[in-house]
This record gives sequence, C-alpha cells and structure tokens, in this order.
Amino acid sequence: MKLLDGATGTMLWALAEKNGVPKVPVWRYNIEHPEFVEEVAREYIDAGSDMILTNTFDANRPAVRKNSEYTVEDVIRAGVAIAHKAAEGRDVKICFSVGPLSELLEPFGDLEEDECREVYAEMIRAGVEAGVDVILLETFMDAEMLRIAAEEAKKTGLPVFCTMSFEKSGKTMFGNSVDDILEALEPVGVDAVGLNCSYGPETAVAVIESFHQKTALPLILKPNAGLPVSFGGDPEDAYTPERFINDLRPVLPYVSYVGGCCGSSPGYIKALRGEVGEK
Repeated sequence: MKLLDGATGTMLWALAEKNGVPKVPVWRYNIEHPEFVEEVAREYIDAGSDMILTNTFDANRPAVRKNSEYTVEDVIRAGVAIAHKAAEGRDVKICFSVGPLSELLEPFGDLEEDECREVYAEMIRAGVEAGVDVILLETFMDAEMLRIAAEEAKKTGLPVFCTMSFEKSGKTMFGNSVDDILEALEPVGVDAVGLNCSYGPETAVAVIESFHQKTALPLILKPNAGLPVSFGGDPEDAYTPERFINDLRPVLPYVSYVGGCCGSSPGYIKALRGEVGEK
C-alpha cells in the first residue's frame, strides 16, 4: 500500500492568513508564495507520504484566465517544480493533480466535448513536460468529463489514476454509480480508480467495497476526515486521526493507495503510516 497526502488548500489558506497574505485561489501561491506550497508538501513527506500531489488541482485555462494574468503553463510548471524541490532526496513520487472544470458539459451546460478535451490536453501537456510520475484525475462528479480527461491523460504513457466524489447515496452528484464509472473508465485503460473527498469514512467505505466487488483495478481511497468543525461540523462528530483510521480499517486490506482529503492534515497521514507500517 502507498500513502498519498491529505488536504492542501485549507493548509495553504491557513498559512496565508498567518502571514497576512490575501486568500486567493491556491494555485496562485505556486508563483506568489512558493514557500507556502513547499512547506505543506514537506510536512506530508515528513509524515510518511509516498506520493504527494502537485498544487495544480484547479489550474485550468478558464480558472487561470479568470483569476490571474498567468498562463496555465506558468502555474503548472511552478507547482511541479515546488513538489520536486520538497521531495528532493526522498523516495517520493509526484502526482499531477487535475480536477473537474466548473463549466458543465452539454446537455447539462454549454461546454462542448472538444473544448473540454482541449482544456485537459493543455493542462496535462504542461504537467508532463514539467516532469511528473503519475496523473491523478480527482474529485470528479461527472463520469463523462472524467472519461474525456482520462483519454487525454492516457495519451502520455504515464499511469493514470481516477477518483470521483460521492454523495451519501453512493452515487456522484450527477447520479453516476460505481457501475457507470467503471463502464466509462475501464475501456480507457486507467491504472487505478476510487474515491476522494465525499462525506467521510462512512460513505467512503461503502463505495470502496462496491469498487472492490466489481473491478480488479487497484483502488484509491482519499476521503474527507468528516465535516471539519470550521465548515459547520459538530465538534462531537469531528474525526480524530484515530477515529478516521478505525472507520477505514475494514477496507484497508484491499486498497492500494490511501490518504485524506478535506479536514485531514499531516497528523492523519502520520497515523496512517503507523497503521500500514513503515515504507
């Protein structure tokens, strides 16, 4: 089993607030405050992560043009370079983080497939040229958009991992079931599938069990650590690292990649490292 990292955006915003820096889309810190991004990456590596994600989740053309004067290549090149710097001399792989677009594909929205494909091709080309080990397409809710992104990612020859975010119903916000997702992704030849974000361990365990029953692909589990108190969660329901691991323990034996998402921190990764053993 390989350990991924945990939440990044909330940690970067906390660092920004601590240092009197404005809260902006976190990919901007790759250029404006790379020291923040490197600090977070190093904390996860020190906690035991085998693989760290680049700070590029939302660094797509529409978002970058709307919120900065940078280019996609500027942001991604800087993000990958920071990850490499943080991992220098350590046995750590660099995962290129790519998320969904805010625009919706037709017929739900106005985004056409060709335009969607072009946006992902641009991101992925920049990441590969900067030097990454794995492409992680994460937090998708529309299996069709994920399929398009995965097809572009597979053209690179790098391993392509795919995760979607699920509702308590066990389906995505777009109504995609585990069966729908596998039907879309297995023909593309992706290298691992699973879940990230979502509603926490309870939802995650049921979804991962379903994946385990229906595919032989390696599984990825990167759930939220419950709803953080700062986002309206009840303090009594806050997930400690110990509770987080205890709830995930039943499915850990058949998961290949595990980490945390919203509400998690290096402390959760350190606890996971203790649970799954040394590198």
